[in-house]
Amino acid sequence: MTAQSRDIPPLQAPDAGVAALDVCGVTHVFGARKALDDVSLDVPAGSFTALLGPNGAGKTTLFSLITRLYDNRSGAIHVLGFDVRRQPAAALSRLGVVFQARTLDLELSVLDNLLYHATLHGVGFSAGRQRALALLEQDGLVDRARDKVRNLSGGQMRRVEIVRALMHRPRLLLLDEPTVGLDIASRAALVAQVRALVANEGIGVLWATHIIEEIAPGDRVVVLHRGRVRANGTYEGMLAETGGEDLSAAFLRLVDDTGEAAA
Repeated sequence: MTAQSRDIPPLQAPDAGVAALDVCGVTHVFGARKALDDVSLDVPAGSFTALLGPNGAGKTTLFSLITRLYDNRSGAIHVLGFDVRRQPAAALSRLGVVFQARTLDLELSVLDNLLYHATLHGVGFSAGRQRALALLEQDGLVDRARDKVRNLSGGQMRRVEIVRALMHRPRLLLLDEPTVGLDIASRAALVAQVRALVANEGIGVLWATHIIEEIAPGDRVVVLHRGRVRANGTYEGMLAETGGEDLSAAFLRLVDDTGEAAA
């Protein structure tokens, strides 16, 4: 079967005990500046894990290493058990990404953006079109399929980017500050959309944010500050460990060596 005619593979759960993402001992430098310092974290399959940190904490650098935009020279990164450096094709085929910067082609239609992404993953036109329209229907955007992206609102563009990231049925979804620039209603809708993917499809999610209100009880939380992991555990465990009455207070105590806090 040729790449042009290949159907989208069915959803497959990862092997039992295999994390959707496993980052172990990763350090990354830019010249003399250490952007990440011995970072370790994991995202269990079917979990919503928040990567919380202020701007400049190293969140985007970490995402760039996971997605192979940068090469990790130290430590190891595994997606569904596949090493991103030694097995990049297998790892990246199981990964969907929504970057902080908008990456849709504004002059193409919503559907054409989705089909282009499907083609890059070797998915045939017919299967890709069927998948795209089904996802747009689920998200309430099927009536905008033929519209140029530039005619969408900011919140709608973000929702299309999530649909695009799901076109090849990944088992891990990375979202880097996806709600930046959105109004309160659009932000809440986007968070709800991603949480539904975790609950209904068992996708592992790493949600990078500096907005504490996007994190809820029951979430796993990794606090990244100045390139180092300051805390890694459950929402409730972080409150207990720091003695904070809420996550905002807990975060302040974790980064009180600088006095900086998430915006």
